[in-house]
Amino acid sequence: MYLAEFRELVVLLMLIFAAGSCTAQSQGPGTEISPQLKAAFEAKVKAEWEALKNKDKKAYGDLLADDFQGVEVDGKGERTRIQAMNEVAEENVFNYTLWGFKEFSLGPDAALVIYEVTMQFPPKSVVRYSRVYISEIWVKRAGEWKELHYQETHVK
Repeated sequence: MYLAEFRELVVLLMLIFAAGSCTAQSQGPGTEISPQLKAAFEAKVKAEWEALKNKDKKAYGDLLADDFQGVEVDGKGERTRIQAMNEVAEENVFNYTLWGFKEFSLGPDAALVIYEVTMQFPPKSVVRYSRVYISEIWVKRAGEWKELHYQETHVK
């Protein structure tokens, strides 16, 4: 694992621990969530990937919290909401497969969503497929679930 990825993973785990510690009395960290909320998060993740596939900057941005931070496998470091939205036009995801969803409560207004994606790139791309393990933290703000943090790790 690269040092930067390790640092980001440590930060993510600290966020998870902090969020869970603050809400442990009402709903402990790691608690599974309701089937309805699981379905809602999976739909949001699918909408996220559809927005990337279709290069829909607005749809993608609507899913992100204002203080969003994301880290991708490209080694370019963390991205803000605006930076992530501005990169949507450069995406070359031709198709994707989502699988292995796991959702955990971090309290009444926060959740951890983990899944894998296999991305397919256009037929003439040098690299045709990439498999990535993803962790996302979602928070409820003004009654809406928004993605606060995105972390991806390349897997083989």
